[in-house]
Amino acid sequence: MIDEQTDKPRSSFWKELPILLGVAILVAVLVRAFVLQTFFIPSPSMENTLKIDDRVLVNKLVYDFRSPHRGEVIVFKAPIEWSGNPKGEDFIKRVIGIPGDHVVCCDPQERLMINGKSLDEPYIFSMDGIRDKAADQEFDITVPKGRLWVMGDHRSASGDSLEHWQQSGQNITEATIPEDEVVGRAFTVFWPVSRATWLTVPDEFDGIPKP
Repeated sequence: MIDEQTDKPRSSFWKELPILLGVAILVAVLVRAFVLQTFFIPSPSMENTLKIDDRVLVNKLVYDFRSPHRGEVIVFKAPIEWSGNPKGEDFIKRVIGIPGDHVVCCDPQERLMINGKSLDEPYIFSMDGIRDKAADQEFDITVPKGRLWVMGDHRSASGDSLEHWQQSGQNITEATIPEDEVVGRAFTVFWPVSRATWLTVPDEFDGIPKP
């Protein structure tokens, strides 16, 4: 009797295992499609915040409930003018200006100004005590409705809004990205483990006034 009782649960487990595996796979697929996704960093454009081959976790659901905020690191489908790839390509940058923002370079301390307030950017790339400029030329733009002005933290190595503003002959539409092309917010580096960290919004963005 004891042997028969122990055999039944084992038999039941093996019958249910394919169902459990199927449910687990389905959940994983749904999570990846609609909630979370991993991305690897292919270029130096966000150094030293993100380095080549870092893996980040992206929240794909958050912008279904609100718009991107200044200072957030986002993944987005790059316009073909940016990537040159007709099949599409994902880029990762930091949001600097949201719709209606007046972004200017630069104040007397060579800082960007947003809606009249200077922005300190502690994340901008530096090496051997030499720090990138906030921008490599002066500009004065207003972000159009439904679009975002994005820049890489490694300003001298980033194909971002400023570069495409320059290349397009100061066309603000080509220089910005549509909000509806944003895939999600990168909120943590999880690999390599030695670099694991949260990608929080720097406090310097707190004092930026509304447009």
